[in-house]
Formats: sequence, structure tokens, C-alpha cells
Amino acid sequence: MLTPQVFTVSQINSRVSSLIASDPALQTVFVEGELSNVNINSKSGHMYFSLKDSKSVIRAVMFAWSVRNLRFRPEDGMKVIMRAQVTVYEPAGQYQLRVEDMQPDGVGVLAMQLEQLKKKLGSEGLFAAEHKKPIPALPKTVGVITSPTGAALRDIMQIIGRRFPIAQIVLAPVLVQGDEAPAQLARAVRLFSEQRVADVLIIGRGGGSMEDLWAFNDEYLARAIYDCEIPVISAVGHETDFTICDFVSDLRAPTPSAAAELAVPDSADLNAVIDSALYKVRSSLYNRMTLLRQQYDRSSKLIEAYSPFEEVNKQRKFIDALSDRAKYLAESRLSTAQAAAGELIAKAQALDPLAVLNRGFSYVVKDDHPAVSVNDIKSGDMVDIIFKDGRVKAEIK
Repeated sequence: MLTPQVFTVSQINSRVSSLIASDPALQTVFVEGELSNVNINSKSGHMYFSLKDSKSVIRAVMFAWSVRNLRFRPEDGMKVIMRAQVTVYEPAGQYQLRVEDMQPDGVGVLAMQLEQLKKKLGSEGLFAAEHKKPIPALPKTVGVITSPTGAALRDIMQIIGRRFPIAQIVLAPVLVQGDEAPAQLARAVRLFSEQRVADVLIIGRGGGSMEDLWAFNDEYLARAIYDCEIPVISAVGHETDFTICDFVSDLRAPTPSAAAELAVPDSADLNAVIDSALYKVRSSLYNRMTLLRQQYDRSSKLIEAYSPFEEVNKQRKFIDALSDRAKYLAESRLSTAQAAAGELIAKAQALDPLAVLNRGFSYVVKDDHPAVSVNDIKSGDMVDIIFKDGRVKAEIK
């Protein structure tokens, strides 16, 4: 009787692992299912999860280097298709899938990546309205980041040249699709921001598929636009196309042609505004001058009506009349006074002793007093006899 071989647990697990590893059909398998219990280790970066369908579930692991290559973030409930290898985790005696690549299933891979990146950047505030910079009204220089050979550049230059020909255009020629395009786009945005050679920036390209426009969904480009010191207008694809670039830019234009119209004003409109403003200024000045002229006329009439000049003239004439009358009265009184004075002088001259002496008379003075009577003198008195031309002494006998 043969003695049965006794295996250890490790031997069993190792044997099963060897059997599975030797099966070529299990070395590369494509499996679809729904993710559950997704857990990414914060230290190692490895992702552990389960993959299930309506009847079964299988454990899976994806190592950090493969996780870093994912273009989306796996979440519970997400349907995926993965490329994996069936392996055995011998310490637990559990077979599992070692996943090498994973893509979303049901919705497009690119659409899933776009939604996840949009959600991530939106939560960080890169799309916030308060961060949007205003587009300058009269830009001197417009920066353009696009393909130098595309129709977008031709449309932009034609429209800016027609609407606002004094604006200068500075082109940063870049690839707008392909693996190298995102880095070139982001580098051009940062260069414009650092050099400040433009007042407003247009970034974009013509229409295409989601794959063609994918360079404008790059996270590094989005952060470059968010950090840009110059207002950015996004003009990617057609009106129905939306990219991350549209959400993070300061203004989204439905097409490159529309971006050119949003970037610069129409000179014809400006001329109309200027003409209207000049007309308003002229009208305002004319109305103001008319009002001032009317106020001046009213003031002149009021001044004339209430002017003191007429009264002053009347008073001046009255004063002149009073002056003339006073002068007449003064002259009349002076003449009368002069006549009276003449009479008094004549009388005084008539009473002047000297005048009497001139007619041959003389008078006697005793003790310096005139002797007017014989009783004023007596015999033996010494007196002076006054003549017109002198005096003599005499003794009364």
C-alpha cells in the first residue's frame, strides 16, 4: 500500500502558482468588470482593489509604476477593461490579477480622463470666476499661440487686421496636436507671461476630433494658463468643442475667428463712439454757451434796472448846482463885503488924524494924551504940537 504524499500549505500554494504561471493563456489576459474596494497605498503607491461582475469577484493589484501611467483615477463602481496576468499570492493562498494597464469601459477613455481632470482642477479653484482677468479694451499687441501653418492663424490675422489694424500680432509657433504639443503650448504661455510682450493672448487651433484637441486638456498647460499674468482667450476647435483650456482661460471663444473679434475692438465702432462723444461735447458746449449768454443778458438788464449810476448822476448834478449856487452866494457876499469894507476904509480915512494933518491942521499932545479942550492945559505946561511931517515942543503962555 502506497503511503500518500503529504504537502505543506506552502507547497500546495507554490504548486498551484507554478501551474498557473505555466499556462500561457493566463500570462496576458484582458478582463472586464466593475471596480470595488479601490485602495491606493499612500506610501508605496500600489493600488489594491477587487474586480467583480454579477456572479463573481477576484482580487487584483496594480503596482505603483503602472498606476503612475494611468490617464484617469480609478474609483469604486467604475467599469474598466484591464490587461493583467493571473498570479497566486502564495502567503495567503489566493490567486489574483496583477494588472499592467487599465482603461475605462462604457464611456470613452479620453472623456473619462477629461472629466476627472476637470473635476480635480475645478476643486482647486482653477476655473473660479474671481480669478478671471478682464480683456483689455484697446490692446496694442495680441499674442497668438497656434500652429504657424493652420487656418486658425490666417483667420485671426485677417480679422484683427480688418477690425483693429493698429494692433501688432506676436506669434508663438507651436504644435497643436501630438505628444509634444502640450509641453510646447505650456512653454509658450509661460514665455509670454514672463516677457509681457502682449496685452492679451489667444491660444487655440481649428476644429478636430477629441484626440486632435487632446493637447489642450493637459494639466501642465492648464496650470500655466492659470498662472499667466496676461489675459488669455481660449479658441480651441468649434463652438461645440470644450477643453480644459476653455475652462481655465479668462475668456472662451467658440472659434479662433471669434477669439480675434473678442481680443480687439472694431475701429469702425470706435470711430462711431468717438464721433458720438464729440457731438455730445459740442452740443453740451453750445448749450452751455447759450445758457451763459442768456444769463448774461438777464444780468445786464437787471444791472441796468437796478444800477446806481443814474441816481449818482442825478446827485452829481444836484451837487454841481449846489456848488454853483454856493459859489454865486459867496461871490455876492464877498462883493458886498468888499463894498462895505470900502466904505469903512473911506470913513476911517476920513477920521484919520493924519488925513486932517494933511489938510493943514495940527493937534496938541500933553503927556502923550491929545488935548481936546483948553481946559486940558494951563499956562506953563509943556506940550507937543503934532504936524503932518513932525512935532515941536512948546510952552503954554
